[in-house]
Amino acid sequence: MQKKKKLLDIVRDKIRFKHYSIKTEQSYIGWIKRYIFFHNKRHPIEMGKAEIEQFLTWLAVEQQVSPATQNQAFSAILFLYKEILGLDMSEWNVQALRAKERKHIPVVLTKEEVQKVLVNLTDVYQLIVYMMYGCGLRMSEALNIRVKDIDFGFERVYIWDSKSLKDRTVPLPQKIKEQLKGQVAKVEEIHKKDIADGYGTV
Repeated sequence: MQKKKKLLDIVRDKIRFKHYSIKTEQSYIGWIKRYIFFHNKRHPIEMGKAEIEQFLTWLAVEQQVSPATQNQAFSAILFLYKEILGLDMSEWNVQALRAKERKHIPVVLTKEEVQKVLVNLTDVYQLIVYMMYGCGLRMSEALNIRVKDIDFGFERVYIWDSKSLKDRTVPLPQKIKEQLKGQVAKVEEIHKKDIADGYGTV
């Protein structure tokens, strides 16, 4: 007899089927779990518009989350009802007290401060930060770059499945072009050694 899947496992499978990022998966699972626990572990199928509004309002008033965080929680709940439970929420007109926008003055490093950071880094760590700074990449995007994503001929870097699942290209900074070539040569040697030692081909 096949064991019945738990709701969160079904949510996780659906997210992976739709090729969402691991961060989105973790976020959605977390919010759905909080929504259910907030309502004393009631099954979502037993709840609806009123319970969603209560939860979102609680986030804004009691937890004082940012609008972005509240929207993220709402997106997770929408995914649950639409994709998992198959319910049409288009006519629910969910009305919750909106979280207040917090205005922060951004802290921006000067060119001199950036240089101080860079000169105190070495090897691949310095290269990663150069990529983030020179290409305007998020940390996760820089860490996910593979050899195939760097096009030295057209001097472009390909970013796949970034935030919002959008692909894009960015110019390859000339200042680190040779350093990147050196890094590629280094990993190619490691790759050859791995193959010789009987490890995988990728």
